[in-house]
Amino acid sequence: MAAHDVVLIGSGINSLVAGATLAKAGRDVGIYERAPRLGGAIRTETGTPAPGFTTDLFSCWHPLFVGGPAYPTLADDLAARGVVYRNTDLPAAAALRDGSTAVLSTDADVTAADFDRLSPGDGDAWRSFLEDFGSRAGIAFGALGTELLSLDGLKLAGQAVRRLGPRGLQQFGAEGLESARTWLSGTFDSPTVHGLLSPWVGHEGLGPDDALSGFINKVIALALAQGGCPVPEGGGVRLVEALAGIVTDAGGTTRTGADVVAIQTSGGRATGVRLADGEVVTAREAVLAGVTPQQLYLELLDGVPAVPDRVREAARGFRYGRGDMQVHLALSEPPRWAEDHDRLSRAAIVHVSDGLDSVSRAVNEAQRHQLPVHPTIVAGQPAALDPTRVPDGAGVLWLQLQETPGRPTGDAAGSIDVGDGTWTEGLRERYADRVVKELSRHVTNLDSALIARRVLSPADLQSWNRNLVDGDPYAGACTIDQFLLWRPTPQTRGHRTAVDALWHIGASTHPGPGLGGASGLLAAHQVLRAAEPGLLAAGRRMLGR
Repeated sequence: MAAHDVVLIGSGINSLVAGATLAKAGRDVGIYERAPRLGGAIRTETGTPAPGFTTDLFSCWHPLFVGGPAYPTLADDLAARGVVYRNTDLPAAAALRDGSTAVLSTDADVTAADFDRLSPGDGDAWRSFLEDFGSRAGIAFGALGTELLSLDGLKLAGQAVRRLGPRGLQQFGAEGLESARTWLSGTFDSPTVHGLLSPWVGHEGLGPDDALSGFINKVIALALAQGGCPVPEGGGVRLVEALAGIVTDAGGTTRTGADVVAIQTSGGRATGVRLADGEVVTAREAVLAGVTPQQLYLELLDGVPAVPDRVREAARGFRYGRGDMQVHLALSEPPRWAEDHDRLSRAAIVHVSDGLDSVSRAVNEAQRHQLPVHPTIVAGQPAALDPTRVPDGAGVLWLQLQETPGRPTGDAAGSIDVGDGTWTEGLRERYADRVVKELSRHVTNLDSALIARRVLSPADLQSWNRNLVDGDPYAGACTIDQFLLWRPTPQTRGHRTAVDALWHIGASTHPGPGLGGASGLLAAHQVLRAAEPGLLAAGRRMLGR
């Protein structure tokens, strides 16, 4: 029977960050993953979609990791294991159907000049945003990197009151609840600027008319402006391998094909896990579960009396957002943009849409389980940052469609028969045809340079990762009732659970999705604090730290 100090269920970014942090602190860590490879939503494949190409099939971009709280503590260890991040001064761009374009640069003057080109005065509005929101960014990013229901959360609240004053904090809170539409339309005059910034809320599973989307829009815009949109050279697998290496180099274990089916408890305390083959793995200090609330409370803890009924009911009601489709295009040469090619070809991500209303319309159609007529296309260009991912002279487009219904009931355009809503290969490819045709309006050599493509439907995503329910890449809707203090549910308290020595981590928990690793880091620190001797540990536990 295997035994570890800490057992982690799943091997996504949060489990890997937690495991590496605990291993560096001297803990014997065991990571158990049901899939045949480590990484969760980080999955890199070579030879896809054509020989010589390296593709991140799911997640690709790491701005929230590099700019988040976990990376500084692990950067030296990652570098020693060969992790190199590539970046660009143009993390974001937009190409609208009317031919207009816009860019967001890490150079504030470049962005401001482009905004002024589109609408005089928008450049000053951008500088004002960077100064105003930037001065309060410590509070905003602090809320996304702190266990809010804890002593640390109280400290952050105290800092916010001292920094802003009661009225300023009240105003900041009100602004945090506004929609992206409200912020954008009240700040910038150019529709093209709206089209540049508004699609980014989709990277948290929100739409531009949702409450809280304005706050998310500001956080992401500032993160891009300050840190760009980096990718690890050679693909996300390099980060996975390095984090796993920190664990194994310290004597820990990583196992794939190890399906955890139950959490073992004794006296209200987690003592280990049981695998599908009957093997029991003991945890001397803690168990960390990187799963959805339903998996944790309705499956892994089924029948455990320490879990209150109200928590099980809340977990049962946890909601998932829209699905996602990934389209990977291998090209014989780099993509040629019809407009503003010199700049757009250097951008990490180009959002292709018809502006703010188009983004909102596509979100609405997907939420009504319809295939959008004009989906917002997230056109990623990883080879613009990391040329090692493609053969010499070749190009690639990493496409994400964040407004895809997990189970479509119809087509808003009325031209695709969705059948019974099952994502068959035929339905998947027909919808991808629509997307590629739309993109070819903006990329002039898309037809002539296309070598191969690979399409992943929402059903494909869920089949490869149980946390991506109905293809939701964010493991749960990020609406205000399932965010911040209320993620995953109002009946749970941060990453702690009602079972002693059991922590809940992953994108379904605070601070949500985004490939940042923050929930794993927070839980790892709590495990270490729980092991502190005497009254100090007891005091921390009472205060929820």
